[in-house]
Amino acid sequence: MQPIVAPSILAADFSNLGQAITMINESEADWIHVDVMDGVFVPNISLGIPVAEAIKRHANKPLDVHLMIVHPENFVEAFRKVGADSITVHAEACPHLHRNIQQIKHAGAKAGVAINPHTPIVDLENIIQDIDMVLIMSVNPGFGAQKFIENTYQKIRDMKALILAKKSGAKIEIDGGVTLENARALLDAGADVLVAGNLIFSSPNPKQIIQRLKRI
Repeated sequence: MQPIVAPSILAADFSNLGQAITMINESEADWIHVDVMDGVFVPNISLGIPVAEAIKRHANKPLDVHLMIVHPENFVEAFRKVGADSITVHAEACPHLHRNIQQIKHAGAKAGVAINPHTPIVDLENIIQDIDMVLIMSVNPGFGAQKFIENTYQKIRDMKALILAKKSGAKIEIDGGVTLENARALLDAGADVLVAGNLIFSSPNPKQIIQRLKRI
């Protein structure tokens, strides 16, 4: 079974954003991954609702929105309104996580929960059956081009075991440091979705990189 490949638009050349979206549309990519950072939950600021809306106007692939922000409940409906097909919030930013998940589903989007490298799998034990996706951060969130954290492989295996034990249908998404060299091992460990930014957009032939990830 081929992986779902989700290019991270944050790594694109923002002076040619339309060109980047056209490339993704024409490629074998499955989703467009949209990283939203607030400078509070993570030490960086990235795109927001108007840019997500502009991306959606030109995209023919689903928008996979990753909210690296505090109080995500204040923005779920707005991102859904501009076209987010799936919305992922961070467990660390949500003291009432079940409520956040229900809000996303009520808005009509698929619900995901992200966990940082230090967050244990057990924190999702009581909500894994309620979500569509778990996003495992394989770097510390906030910046691109970070080194992949090797413990991620074990974390994926543990998460897969939890998903199977709880009879959940949640997919496992990996974000950070995905390469052509480690993609196969990530999939073998149990990952379903590969997010790749610099790997794709720093390549002279990004569509070929996407194709190679699909066939890894």
